[in-house]
Amino acid sequence: MSKIVFDIETMGFPLESFDRDTQAYLLRFADSDEKVEEVKKNLNLHALTAQILCIAMHNPDTGRGRVFYRSELREEYFSKDNKCQFVSDLTEEEILRRFWDVIPKYDQFITFNGRSFDCPFLLMRSAMLGVHTTRNLMPYRYDADIHCDLLEQLTFYQSTRRFSLDFYSKSFGIESPKSKGITGLDMRMLFEEKKYRAIAEYCYGDVLATASLHKKWYDYLNFH
Repeated sequence: MSKIVFDIETMGFPLESFDRDTQAYLLRFADSDEKVEEVKKNLNLHALTAQILCIAMHNPDTGRGRVFYRSELREEYFSKDNKCQFVSDLTEEEILRRFWDVIPKYDQFITFNGRSFDCPFLLMRSAMLGVHTTRNLMPYRYDADIHCDLLEQLTFYQSTRRFSLDFYSKSFGIESPKSKGITGLDMRMLFEEKKYRAIAEYCYGDVLATASLHKKWYDYLNFH
């Protein structure tokens, strides 16, 4: 069975970019400055209020990867070990099209929290931008042979507490993608500072950690 691991990085649109009625709707429960800031921070979690900056993919069987990311210039480069190709495009639509070209080639896709975040986000943003999808990323929830969402598997379909990828990685002795000092909350700062490669490499770190975590799950907790 061919497998691909993927992850996305997103950035919320500025609250001020929405019309007055939409701002009022988004802020309807924000009755303090702290809650307003929380609303602004959470804009990056939803496809209707955010955009995709990067999509990273990794084949755990071959050790090869590809990362599609937003940048001001088109460029290509490889990781130091020459196993991952980084490709930049100018628009969100372009990186989405690249993703949809690749994903049908694999039997199984692997994510961390993909069912609740990455997959619906990719589907919705593609529809909103007029990019044709090539695969159903929301198949039957309880068939891990098609979509193995590790957060679902490690919580036994949310029967137990959910933890972050960083926490699971550390707990299983895997190098955390957060170990280099970058988190998902830094995407806006990095994008505004034009550190596009930093975003791409952070996202690829997430898929490498997810791939390592999947091996732990497959070796010890896979009962299929």
